[in-house]
Amino acid sequence: MPRVATKKTDTKVATSKKKPDYERELATLFQILGNENQILQRTDQKAFTLLSIIGVFMVFFIVHFLKMQMTWFIFVFVLLYFAATLATIINLILVIVPRVRSDKKGQDPDEDSNPLFFAGISQYKSSAGYSKHLRTVASNREKTYNLFANQVYSLGMINSYKYNHLKHAITSFIIAISSELLIIMALAWARAIPFFIQKFPSLEPILTSSI
Repeated sequence: MPRVATKKTDTKVATSKKKPDYERELATLFQILGNENQILQRTDQKAFTLLSIIGVFMVFFIVHFLKMQMTWFIFVFVLLYFAATLATIINLILVIVPRVRSDKKGQDPDEDSNPLFFAGISQYKSSAGYSKHLRTVASNREKTYNLFANQVYSLGMINSYKYNHLKHAITSFIIAISSELLIIMALAWARAIPFFIQKFPSLEPILTSSI
């Protein structure tokens, strides 16, 4: 019986001393990193597409804006349209333009910069310092794993930031398009009133009161 206990103890010790499988962990990180990069590209594509669409709608709206016969109803929704459009453009710009965090003051850029991101690469004093730091990191498996883990975390935070502003941009875009459609419906109704009065004279008091 004591021998069996000794074997179990040895097995636990061997298991606790088992070295981490860095290759498998790095492969997992690379897969997550690839997924995050795809999400980043898709978010940017959606932002560019939405910005193009809102631009086209604004061109048509501004062209016909001077031809509108202004009423209080149309005036209120015109203000709502421009406010929602401005909010959409601001949020889309925040999606497209990356938020770059600079290194803290007092740190050595050649030691603390991220060699995988352009903002970190630009902090190196020279290409020699970048090569030296990258070689130091690459020669240490744990440092390499931590470097890619930090990169995955940074991409995740950037994607969360972009998605949040994209969600606000879509909401503002829906409000802007809804306002524009209500303005078009109001203008169409105003132009249709004389036709209804001509066809149905008895409805003239009701129709004129709605103008």
